[in-house]
This record gives sequence, structure tokens and C-alpha cells, in this order.
Amino acid sequence: MSETAKDTRLAEVGRVAVTVADQDRALEFYVGTLGFEKRADMPYGDGHRWIEVGPAGAPTGIALVLRREDGKGPGPGYETGIILTSEDIDADHATLRSRGVDTDPEVQRWGAPVPPMFSFRDADGNALMVVENG
Repeated sequence: MSETAKDTRLAEVGRVAVTVADQDRALEFYVGTLGFEKRADMPYGDGHRWIEVGPAGAPTGIALVLRREDGKGPGPGYETGIILTSEDIDADHATLRSRGVDTDPEVQRWGAPVPPMFSFRDADGNALMVVENG
């Protein structure tokens, strides 16, 4: 790392964006199904809407954004790269499955040092991963 890079004031990842087709449906999934808190839901610009959700108490949030009007960038249904953590991965896997969430059939267990994990898809098919803390 160069000396210049050390001198930035970049402190943390504040939020990540997930592209959705329907912001209301996405909001219901992330808040109603996953249990996230709604942190922001406000209009901006010329008819746009800023929605942000996240796990209660977590510093990082997820912005639920519509695909760009020019069609550039990812559309709904992509691998987000988002990894959530769980204190009890088996219970969370069972809960999400019971709520009708499209999850991997089973928690994957690869053995140390890889933590147990599974993936799921949101209402738009965007893939997220859950790993167990430990």
C-alpha cells in the first residue's frame, strides 16, 4: 500500500446497492421477510425514491435501487456479493425456508476454516449469502 493510500479518510463501507424491479416489493421482502429495519424511504430528484434497509444495529445498509433508466449496470437477478452473518445459521436457514424464501436446500459445511453458509435469493432473484459467526 502506498503512503498516499494510507492518507485517505475512507472509514467504512456505509451501504451497498441492490438493483430491484419493484421497490415496494423489495422493501416488503427485506423488512417483512428478513426482519431488517427501514432506515430511509424518501423521494429525491425527478421522481426517484431512496430506500435503505439494514439489520438492526448494523452500521452497513442496503440501498434498494431501481435499474438505471439507460439500462446500464446490473439489472435485478444478479450475484450481489453481499454476505450476511448469523449467530445460528441452521435456525435462520429454517426460518427463511418456512417463509418461502428461495434458499439453498441445505446449509453448506465445508469444514474448518470455512464457516457454515448458505445462499438465498430476494424477491428479484438477487443472490445473497449467509455465513455463521464463529
